[in-house]
Amino acid sequence: MANVSSLVNESPILLPLNKDKTMYDGFVTVQERDFRLRIVLPSDRQLKRAKLHCCWQLKHLLRGYQHIVKQRLQHSDNLVSFILEFKTVLEVALRGRPESLSIPPPQYYSQLITEMEMLGWDKLLFIDSEFRTLRLKAADSSEREHILTVKLKAKHPEESPECSADVPVPLDMAWTPQSTLEKLHSQFMLVLESLSEFWEVLDEIDRRTWVLEPERPSRADTMRRIAIGSNVSIRVDVNPRHPKMLPESCLLGAEHVVTPLRNKLNANMHMWNPGSSVLHNLQDVLEIEFPSPATHEKSSFSAECGICYAYRLETAIPDQVCNDPRCGQPFHQACLYEWLRALPSSRQSFSVVFGECPYCSKPITVKMAAPLS
Repeated sequence: MANVSSLVNESPILLPLNKDKTMYDGFVTVQERDFRLRIVLPSDRQLKRAKLHCCWQLKHLLRGYQHIVKQRLQHSDNLVSFILEFKTVLEVALRGRPESLSIPPPQYYSQLITEMEMLGWDKLLFIDSEFRTLRLKAADSSEREHILTVKLKAKHPEESPECSADVPVPLDMAWTPQSTLEKLHSQFMLVLESLSEFWEVLDEIDRRTWVLEPERPSRADTMRRIAIGSNVSIRVDVNPRHPKMLPESCLLGAEHVVTPLRNKLNANMHMWNPGSSVLHNLQDVLEIEFPSPATHEKSSFSAECGICYAYRLETAIPDQVCNDPRCGQPFHQACLYEWLRALPSSRQSFSVVFGECPYCSKPITVKMAAPLS
């Protein structure tokens, strides 16, 4: 066995507890952190049958590395060489688990249980194995279900947690060392109530029109692309803070169809009534009735791209249309851009490509396609 002086040189705070030198207790230091460790050797001092007793931080850190530690015990020549290899394993574990640098103390868990009892366990949807990430459920006054994700810090409640939710506004939650999960949940409920009118506006649009995009809107989405007719739609972006005001709007489709609608929108904008629903106002200023699930099939508005022959290209749908009234063929922006760019007769000016429609050979333009996400 290596003598005690060699061990002291390598780990000066790991010392023998008995004169037979079969029990060592103290700390090993890695990356300026001390970890409590006790090593118990059999009477013959063979490392193969040694037992390690680790502090709870060390047990947490070595999760997944236990087999390597056992292997090193089997093959190390002496205690000094084992400690050297053991510290190497710890360095690798620390690099692989940076969160282990801030393992919560035991009182963290008792504090968490106390706070959950105050909040109510029925509001807990999920908690991870580290007891750091929680998902809390909440229902607004219209019974819409929401989830608040809370990531607690190791020094909770002194450090403020990270909060996220599927909402269209920044989630700025006030936090002090005296705050609790119950108070955090109450703040979240106030945020939900402040957005109730916004969601009512979008719920009505989702219920009474054919929404082309997004395909599966989340509660954070403020945009809806609403079908008006074959290859004609309007994209509206509702302001979460002022949902009843005229939304930012963009008409999409062939120019000969879109121009009359754009003219009506500009001429009738003064008729917008914040006391009425957004959907009702849109129909009034555009002088149209939106097709609805009660009157039309969605397939009526799901024309395939004339190049790839698909409706959806990842998340995109055809939003470029040939302006010739006799053609009106729709295309994905990315498909049309790549098609025109490959033709020797096309020309490009900055981000716009000018060419001919693949179907009718009439002039057509397209802006450079954004990368598909």
